[in-house]
Amino acid sequence: MADDVHEWVSFEDPEEERTWVFDLTYLTSSWMCIFGAGCLGVLDGPAPEMVQGCCSYGAHFVDENDEATTLAYAARLTDEQWQFKSLARRKGGPTKINKDGERKTRLVDDACIFLNRPGFPAGPGCALHSAAVTAGERPLDWKPDVCWQLPLRLEEHTDDHGHVTSTLREWKRRDWGPGGDDFHWWCTEDAEAFVGHEPVYVTNRDEIVEMVGLAVYELLAEHLATRGNERLLPHPALRRR
Repeated sequence: MADDVHEWVSFEDPEEERTWVFDLTYLTSSWMCIFGAGCLGVLDGPAPEMVQGCCSYGAHFVDENDEATTLAYAARLTDEQWQFKSLARRKGGPTKINKDGERKTRLVDDACIFLNRPGFPAGPGCALHSAAVTAGERPLDWKPDVCWQLPLRLEEHTDDHGHVTSTLREWKRRDWGPGGDDFHWWCTEDAEAFVGHEPVYVTNRDEIVEMVGLAVYELLAEHLATRGNERLLPHPALRRR
């Protein structure tokens, strides 16, 4: 049997010409983000002491609205919350357009400018994320789209007749492009990250609702809650233990 076998479910959208496809193996798994708790990062060697997680290369924005939203929340950050706030001001802002014409966050010492480093009084981690938690708000509203979606990935395909198939699955190493091959470690491939106490579709409910809508999420959750005695295979990363 192949190493990376996943179970999927699909159903038709009740309101539009769209088929939804969901990766049940990932969505019902015990995966959780272990940033700062054993995450090895996405450099070419293990670097848990750097506490960078997947923030080493900065964030690429989906569009100008994505960038504008992040900048609006960044303006709320204080010097106590954001290690590089004054540097961002001197640079003309925390975002830039790179040589390929892509909008992304700036890098400071080879990591995202929003990433507070070990030794900063507020602690290491995304300044946007931690400030949102302190404010009692959702981090997904403050952060670039790619940051709050990881490791969920929504793909859209339109056939020749205009019918859309939307697939929600785990973000794999290959989704980073050729650079993904250089990662020493990727979290959905290792059992170390599958230590949560609830399935992903529960712990990441807000993120999934943002991506597929409440009605579709409730159809998925109802299906998973009424599956009877069907037995799900564990995530492949757990089977390889």
